[in-house]
Amino acid sequence: MLRNMLILAVTVLTLSAQTASDDLSASRKTAVTRTVEEVSPAVVGINVTEIREYRDPFANFFGNDPFFRQFFGDRYRQEVKGLGSGFIISPDGYVLTNDHVAGNAKEITVTLTNGRKYQAEIIGTDDISDVCLLKITAEKGEPFPCVRLGNSDDVMIGEWTIAFGNPFGLFDNIDKPIVTVGVVSAKGMNLTMDKNRSYRGLIQTDAVINSGNSGGPLVNADGEVIGVNTLIYTAGVSQAYIGYGFAIPINRIKPIVDELKKKGKVERAFWTGMDVRPVDAQIARYFSLKQVQGVIVSDLRKNSPAERAGVQIADIIVEINGERITDEGRLIGIMQESRAGDRWRMKVFRDKKIVPLEMTLEKQPS
Repeated sequence: MLRNMLILAVTVLTLSAQTASDDLSASRKTAVTRTVEEVSPAVVGINVTEIREYRDPFANFFGNDPFFRQFFGDRYRQEVKGLGSGFIISPDGYVLTNDHVAGNAKEITVTLTNGRKYQAEIIGTDDISDVCLLKITAEKGEPFPCVRLGNSDDVMIGEWTIAFGNPFGLFDNIDKPIVTVGVVSAKGMNLTMDKNRSYRGLIQTDAVINSGNSGGPLVNADGEVIGVNTLIYTAGVSQAYIGYGFAIPINRIKPIVDELKKKGKVERAFWTGMDVRPVDAQIARYFSLKQVQGVIVSDLRKNSPAERAGVQIADIIVEINGERITDEGRLIGIMQESRAGDRWRMKVFRDKKIVPLEMTLEKQPS
């Protein structure tokens, strides 16, 4: 009897210990670990070779002498290697990344998490939105792992974010993306334009993003891509993360991807038929505007989209599609992302009151 009781007690203790161990293991499997397991196979490392053209500093030293020009010339070309991140968005091998990662590349090598490397072709690229679409092809036509695209309009401040990528080329060491976790810190962020790029409506996250993360996915806890990691906020000349990372919302990218697939580029040629100038303090006082904001219409073409929309000279445009026009830079940003056929829902300040107008952008007439 005593022996049987001891055996039963040992059995109960063993089962309890096993149950506790199983519970602990189960508790380690969180939404983050499940997302990492689901998304990682579709994340890729990207290595590029660009040909950059530089002007020879000695080219003009001897004036325009043809004898010396044969030695120095005007320009010289140099191979430059770079790296970044990307992710596969369809089973047939379409890869999304940033234009500043691969848009000017001569050669592009895409590395998957299984270690396989593929030469990629550029299907289309757009420097204004900083989006580049690549294509890789499997040898036997096998489907590639791919991500699920989410709805970035539903992003909530404070929700979990997971950033995947190839910071500092570390992906190449293990053929696996580097994963960092944070939250959505802010959304709708507009940053100063880089060259002719327009960075508007960005998602800000405190998930660590470093050099090489560009082009990788920013994912929510449901495993859906909500943005493309693009920028980091740095201090001075440092390229290291100091707390702020920015991603292009995926909803802004979806129509661009569709257009790149069809045309290889994004066509933005349109006209409004109006000229504008910034509103300064003097203009604001004259028109009884409470604060210095917006742009004022200084000229208007006959039978133009603006005229047909009801715009008048001296109207002050203070909002377009729900975005406040605080200065001329905001308007330029909106124009850079617009294209023929888009509708601008505008609010203009006229006769000391706000007037709503709607204008459809049209192709520039020949």
